[in-house]
Amino acid sequence: MKILLVYPEYPETFWSFKYALKFISKKASLPPLGLLTVAALLPKEWEKKLVDMTVTALIDRDIKWADYVFVSAMSIQKESVKKIIAQCKKVGTKIVAGGPLFTSGYEAFEDDVDYFILNEAEITLPLFLEDLKRGHLKHIYTSDQWVDIKKTPIPLWELTDVNKYVNMCIQYSRGCPFNCDFCDVTYLFGHKMRLKTKDQILAELESLYSRGWRGGVFIVDDNFIGNKKELKVEVLPAMINWMEERKHPFTFTTQASINLSDDEELMRLMVRARFGSVFVGIETPNEESLAECNKLQNKNRDLIACVKKIQRFATFSLFLSSSFRVAIKAKHSVQVNPQKAIILFIILSPFLFYTILVIYSKSSLKTILP
Repeated sequence: MKILLVYPEYPETFWSFKYALKFISKKASLPPLGLLTVAALLPKEWEKKLVDMTVTALIDRDIKWADYVFVSAMSIQKESVKKIIAQCKKVGTKIVAGGPLFTSGYEAFEDDVDYFILNEAEITLPLFLEDLKRGHLKHIYTSDQWVDIKKTPIPLWELTDVNKYVNMCIQYSRGCPFNCDFCDVTYLFGHKMRLKTKDQILAELESLYSRGWRGGVFIVDDNFIGNKKELKVEVLPAMINWMEERKHPFTFTTQASINLSDDEELMRLMVRARFGSVFVGIETPNEESLAECNKLQNKNRDLIACVKKIQRFATFSLFLSSSFRVAIKAKHSVQVNPQKAIILFIILSPFLFYTILVIYSKSSLKTILP
């Protein structure tokens, strides 16, 4: 069996870094971790090929080579997905689709995709493979169960050229204990934190190390600190020892909630493990807006003090979470203290603030700065 795994393009947005990547001779920020994990779940004897369209173009010859084209995508990649589907249908190769885009809205593609593998592939992909053996495939494979990610295999890094990317990536946990209304993480992965073991994490780091990777590793968890005890007792001490034994080949980046500032021991351990930056969701300094969007973990806090504490104890570069969401509802959009918002923004990301200030100095920011 020949399987072509295709990762769609991103549209031109700030987060695609399309033009910035040229300055450092890289093609993309991150490899498609989900698809590489799916590849590792497929039978070892099958032939597999990856086309990451953020790195290279999808050509008809690759599609003709395959018995099935596997596509995984996020919502922002929807337009690229449509083009992939059209190209596959023209060639006549069957399409197997999964990932967040299809799990949350497969109905929009129901007439064009041959088979959907929804929710978590560790559960639904084996069902597809078993039916494929029997010759009785269903159109949709889905599950309401959450997988034990202690059984998740190491991504099949051999399918990709790691040197094309700015960073590599691994996953330690799935789920988030919080319930922010604007976020689909709990819909996709649930509230309960599911964790890999320290041995799994070290094995994944070793797999990257053995392929010659030296540089940044993004731990893609939606909230890395969802289970602080396990991190402090097991995972971070093991990572620290592994890094020291190999003379610190990696630096780490991840995402965390603002309550990171409550735990000085955790921050110190992350620094010792060589976490260079952490991406924290601030969203808005407005208490009513935070309540409205159910971002309760940010309420009743001095956000500026929290940011300063993280910077003081952890020496992190603290990045702002996808700008401020000050207009969650029109009735609240004018209630944010603009001076407070700007001060917090400067503390979080002074260079980005300067860039935006230059761009918008003749428009909206001019009206709120003193």
